[in-house]
Amino acid sequence: MTYLGPLIAGLQHPALQGYEPSQFSPSCFLVEVKEGAGLDGPLIEGDMLVVDEGRTPQHNDLVIALVEEEQCLFHAFRIGGSLLLIPPRGRNGAVPARWVDLRGVVVSQARRYVAL
Repeated sequence: MTYLGPLIAGLQHPALQGYEPSQFSPSCFLVEVKEGAGLDGPLIEGDMLVVDEGRTPQHNDLVIALVEEEQCLFHAFRIGGSLLLIPPRGRNGAVPARWVDLRGVVVSQARRYVAL
């Protein structure tokens, strides 16, 4: 993930055309799925994700967490009062979450389509 900045700063990105930043909480920021992220399916490289750092993750939410000094995307699975982070591509590589490592919950996805 590449951090792009807080939405309240009025970020102008082609993928956000048609989005009104005021529709999101002031605690939201924008990240871009970077090349080589290893994602497939509904998320692809270049997608913009709106992340709310003020939202508490629920079971199976997509979250951004800091792992080995890098922001990564995971599904969060609540187990009692703790979380297990599972990569979007499969169950391999699941890691227990420390609440301090969570950066926020993905609340929206935007994709820029290129006209041919």
